[in-house]
Amino acid sequence: MNRLSTIVLAALDALVAAAIGLGILVVPATLLWAVQFGLALDWTAFWRASADVWLAGHGVDLLITLPSDVALATGLDGAGAPFEVGIALLGFALLTVLLGARSGRRLRAADDPVAGSIAGVVAFGLIAIAVSSSARSSEVVPSLLQSALFPAGVYLLGVLIGLAWRRRGAAGPKAAQSRFALVWRTRLDAVDAGDRALVGLALRGGAMAAFGVITVAAVALAIALVAGFSSIVGLYEGLHAQVVGGIALTVGQLALLPNLVVWMASWFLGPGFALGSGSSVSPLGTQLGLLPSVPVFGALPQGDVPLGFAGLLVPVLLAFGVGVVLKPAFDAAVEGTRGRGRWIRFAAVSIALGLVGAVLMALVAIWSGGAAGPGRLADVGPDPSAVFLWSFVEFTVPAALGLLAGASVRRPGTRNGGRDGRGPAAAARSEATGRADTL
Repeated sequence: MNRLSTIVLAALDALVAAAIGLGILVVPATLLWAVQFGLALDWTAFWRASADVWLAGHGVDLLITLPSDVALATGLDGAGAPFEVGIALLGFALLTVLLGARSGRRLRAADDPVAGSIAGVVAFGLIAIAVSSSARSSEVVPSLLQSALFPAGVYLLGVLIGLAWRRRGAAGPKAAQSRFALVWRTRLDAVDAGDRALVGLALRGGAMAAFGVITVAAVALAIALVAGFSSIVGLYEGLHAQVVGGIALTVGQLALLPNLVVWMASWFLGPGFALGSGSSVSPLGTQLGLLPSVPVFGALPQGDVPLGFAGLLVPVLLAFGVGVVLKPAFDAAVEGTRGRGRWIRFAAVSIALGLVGAVLMALVAIWSGGAAGPGRLADVGPDPSAVFLWSFVEFTVPAALGLLAGASVRRPGTRNGGRDGRGPAAAARSEATGRADTL
């Protein structure tokens, strides 16, 4: 594809990605308008509600001003004054990332993927600005600046993932031969191969530890939802939302599932999460006040969880396993390094691994929480600083022990995995020197 075709198709990809996310909300909202309200209300109110939820799903803050009678009916302190809602329904952000990654993978085969990427991200940002402008009302005002930046940033993350994605054995993109890529590759080649391997090891290990905890949290959440099914159904029945209203409520809860997974991961890490100021859900106990009428909250534990402290072992064991798995790669990277230099690299990799994992967990904690309403609902989700500190300790120390306890992989018949008792890197350097001497 030439440059113009790439730009046009990338912009169309962005339009489709935004339309899919908005459509998931607009369709049930329109059904609700037609079936439950009999077309009696102004449809634009349902469009604005859908647009506000979509923007909030990408991290855009909403300034809400409730009418006096509605504020009084909520019974919440501070509902009579304007308040912000900043919690993001991460399901919509995740969908945008996946659709952006799809566009990025297609752009890898284009003649100018950089121009296509810029066009797609700019188009998505312009769409978000248009949606934000159309969603503004006297009751709800989305942040225009955040609307211009956050949705486009989420889409950019997906595009970058798609551009970087490479199947095993697949040829690199044409952009890999660009001047920027060649300069970047030259600078990387100037760094010692062992140090590059150690950096990659720390990045990979931290990501493995963080995503391992999130995976376990997702499984645990699924079990909790099944175990609390009767409570969830009871809350559905108490809302009297009817069929179409129940569908709309279910869509909103599905968008909240990624948040719940992150909250469950924070529970395993130790800090837990809050569902309002003064509340706490952690392995050491649960203290809840009045909760929003969201059926999925029926799966929350009541009171102390028996042996809840055992959940703290999950990140510890996962980080230890990561260290054991990465031990052979670490030995290969520091081959030939002895004494103090080896221990310095060992400490640096352990600390960097824990730091990477802690930063990842803190970032998702930031995105998963925020203000969900006035008063005590201004504090919902995990505390990012606590998540960072707990993650850093629970990843660093066990991973270091795993790197010490893991077994190295050695070739049969050799002492250190190479010829004549030398490592593979040393043997390769010797062969290269011998070939040079014969010239």
